[in-house]
Amino acid sequence: MMAENHLQRHIQAYDHWKTSLINAIQSFQDWMDEQDLVSNSENSLRIFETMESLRTDKLKIAFVAEFSRGKTELINAIFFADFKRRLLPSDAGRTTMCPTELFYDDDEDKAYIRLLPIETRIEERSIADYRGEPIHWTTIKLDTNNPEQMEHALSEVMHAKTVSVNRAIELGLYSEEMFPHHKHSDRKAEQVEIPKWRHALISFPHPMLKQGLVVLDTPGLNALGSEPELTMNMLPSAQAVLFLLAADTGVTRSDLDIWQYHIDGARRSRQSKGIAVVLNKIDTLWDELRGNHATQATIEKQVNKTASLLGVDKRYIFPLSAQKGLLAKIRGDENLLQRSQLHVLEDYLCNEVIPQRESILRESVISELGAMVDEKRSLLENRLQTISKHRDELENLRGKNTDVIDHLMKKTRTEQAAYNRNVESFHASHGLLKRQAQETMQSLSLEAMDRLLDDSRKNMSGSWTTNGLKRGMKIFFEGVQHTTAEVNDNTEQARRLILAIYKKFHTEHGLPALTPRIFSMKKYNEQLELLHEEAELFRKNPITAMTEQSFVIKKFFINLASQARGMFFKANQEAEAWFKEVLKPLVNQIKEHRKLMERRLVTLRKINESRDTLESKISELDTELGSLRKQLATLQSITDHIYQPLPSFIEEPDLPGPEAA
Repeated sequence: MMAENHLQRHIQAYDHWKTSLINAIQSFQDWMDEQDLVSNSENSLRIFETMESLRTDKLKIAFVAEFSRGKTELINAIFFADFKRRLLPSDAGRTTMCPTELFYDDDEDKAYIRLLPIETRIEERSIADYRGEPIHWTTIKLDTNNPEQMEHALSEVMHAKTVSVNRAIELGLYSEEMFPHHKHSDRKAEQVEIPKWRHALISFPHPMLKQGLVVLDTPGLNALGSEPELTMNMLPSAQAVLFLLAADTGVTRSDLDIWQYHIDGARRSRQSKGIAVVLNKIDTLWDELRGNHATQATIEKQVNKTASLLGVDKRYIFPLSAQKGLLAKIRGDENLLQRSQLHVLEDYLCNEVIPQRESILRESVISELGAMVDEKRSLLENRLQTISKHRDELENLRGKNTDVIDHLMKKTRTEQAAYNRNVESFHASHGLLKRQAQETMQSLSLEAMDRLLDDSRKNMSGSWTTNGLKRGMKIFFEGVQHTTAEVNDNTEQARRLILAIYKKFHTEHGLPALTPRIFSMKKYNEQLELLHEEAELFRKNPITAMTEQSFVIKKFFINLASQARGMFFKANQEAEAWFKEVLKPLVNQIKEHRKLMERRLVTLRKINESRDTLESKISELDTELGSLRKQLATLQSITDHIYQPLPSFIEEPDLPGPEAA
């Protein structure tokens, strides 16, 4: 059984785990509907959005390298060898000219290649802005039953076009650094070759793509430097980034530039998770005259040197031969596959990358729904505890006189009066919380963010250079830090007030302790700090610093503004929803407790009027207690399914040992 099936089984298991998780969350929603426990529409919306985010979740793997490092061949070898040919074009001397995404479009449910013309770079719009507007793209249908038609259509990603130097400058695709041979030419260049397309989207019905895999193939240093969206948005959103080098040349100057200015910042922010280095083309080091031991020593030397230059743990450097791995899979040659070492990289994807994504998703689900599940459990446990206590009171009334019942009724009324006074103080505290919410929302408003962006833009306009960029960045990030400090202060005050309110009802009235969901700017602060790091790396990038391309810097600022505004929008939405919902679990507890107290008084009054009521009420409460215990057991079963991790063991294929190589 070949290794691509090994990876495919893990992706399939991951997809099945997500489906199971979605079904468990749907069961939770259905259970709440059946028990009439849906307290507000916000909870239903949160459940729906959580399930929708799981349905649309993608496992994105990005391949980054300078030209001719074998990215496309590696993609073919890992994901598409079952086609028994190269699905993506990777002929010698021809290379991918534009960033290319491979995925499966569930909405369209068909195969196509969609190409964004390079001329769209003139507009102040990002690739993401164009993504939902097919009218701007050139679309070619792919006939999956016609390999020749597919090969011809997919070769579009390698196409270039010849334009005047002035046109290339207008598109932000010309500088002497990009075309160094022009520096030494006696004749001034009049025309240059540039990519025909800005971006390519390929929808293809491959099983792994249908199960949520997305593959991003990025071209070399010039493309990364001239399209800031790649570095600041697409690469950081990938679950894994594979950086390719050639084993025979090692780390070249341009390789090092890509690493330092486009990958290393993301690596530090991820604490090395999801970033790996591939030393491709180890077959160029194979020397039958020297033997396997000498070859392995040479490969190990290159691994050590690469680890030292890039500052990477050797565990995340994978020497392999994509071409031999692809050939081995096509021929069914297990020994050649083992020697290509392709399976070691695939094991990394299976055993580290996929479980990391699962862990992130599971933590996100727990963050979104954990407090809601705890609230419903607490509500049932409080109901069980209160009714059980009331049942014991009724049990003790058997054979007692009227005075005992009167005393119990007076005691209950006293408790009810004290409870109502605390409810009044709760409303006053709620008013304080509303005022803090207003101050927080003003700080997080999009109007405030737009004013900050306008100030930054004004300080850059007229001087779209790296110096202007630096001034604009300084104003922008200082403003962001000031805003987040204000929000942190307000939410900390709100947190203390909320915890005091919850504690009061827990200690004075015995309501089950609830831990309210707390809003925090931490994740947004981290994202903004990463954005700052990426902005600094972009500013220091030789392509930016040496050429001072006003076009590229404008593109950078547009992307920076778009991402920062998006972060503030999400923070604004989350904070607003939090302020609306944070006290609702306690409000539900208060209403429930008040209802149970009133019910208790009604029961005592009826028993006082007729002793026949006592036995029927005890029997009624016994039935209710049994039902509550069943509900709690059902909720626990649903919760276990929601929190269940991806199975850690998936049956592995038998691969030959090293001695067979």
